[in-house]
Amino acid sequence: MRHRKYTFKIGRTSSHRRAMLANMAGSLIENGEIRTTVIRAKELKRFVEKMITYAKKGDLHHRRLAVARLGNKKIVKMLFEETAPKFADRNGGYTRIIKLGTRIGDAADTCMIQWVGEGAPVKKSRKTEKAEKIEAAPVEETAQKPEGNAEK
Repeated sequence: MRHRKYTFKIGRTSSHRRAMLANMAGSLIENGEIRTTVIRAKELKRFVEKMITYAKKGDLHHRRLAVARLGNKKIVKMLFEETAPKFADRNGGYTRIIKLGTRIGDAADTCMIQWVGEGAPVKKSRKTEKAEKIEAAPVEETAQKPEGNAEK
């Protein structure tokens, strides 16, 4: 029985789950938001909020803990120098999860996880994004020059 278990298994082994969370956390730190399933986002939220707490403490011990968990010194540097100062006056709740609907292929619930304070939460479906891309694409007009005024 799975009563009172604390983590989501997400259908992976523990090492695969740890690597997946480290990669997703790195993408969130770099890009500010990512799209994923709701269960992965909930687990990622727990993981990333601990990393922000390490970064706010800022000493060498916590930097080494962050490198051990994230596995990328460049991401840890961004976390400690760029992301953590934004949350200096905030005690937890550094991310928000915005539900986006179901994925077309397998009907999994998808969401967007992003930093709090990175601007107003934007909720767009993929269909509206595609429509905006089509509208924004430049249309090539073929203007024909009159043939009678050819330069000689």
